[in-house]
Amino acid sequence: MLRKLLGHLKTITHHRHLVMRNCFRAGIGLQGLKHDLSKYAWTEFIPGVRFYAGDHSPTESERKKYGYSAAWMHHKGRNRHHFEYWTDYIPALKRQGAVEMPARYVVESFCDRVAASKTYLKEKYTQAHPLDYFDKSEAPRAMHPASAALLRELLQTLAEAGEEAAFRRAREILQNEKCRREK
Repeated sequence: MLRKLLGHLKTITHHRHLVMRNCFRAGIGLQGLKHDLSKYAWTEFIPGVRFYAGDHSPTESERKKYGYSAAWMHHKGRNRHHFEYWTDYIPALKRQGAVEMPARYVVESFCDRVAASKTYLKEKYTQAHPLDYFDKSEAPRAMHPASAALLRELLQTLAEAGEEAAFRRAREILQNEKCRREK
């Protein structure tokens, strides 16, 4: 159990540090400092230790065992960089639906995905992996189309042109959003 506790603590802390570095590169340093602090709450931390494996998220194992992940439900409801946070009742559709994410949270999501890929894949990581993972996931279909397109653009820039170009594009997106808000 001590091995799992230390392994999980090391993994989530390493991940947070990578995300913080990425967020500073993207121009949202304060968000990076606050990123994923809920992972240290007992509701998320204890299942994280219990289901720690080191090569994938503990929520996957918790979900496999129980059919759901209480840790994930807690996490997604407190962290705006997850597209699942951005759902609401849409009166025109008369059902729950995806809401467009502010660009700064899409950028944080990009930073998070890059860091998660590096954390779990270690030396097997390539700049194409975050895009491949995104394209194979439910996210592009479950997200608001504009948010999915923006995230995919950043991931594709990473895959095709590298980190410097992707973080430069992220800063441009944030600057454009700031200019639109100021008008």
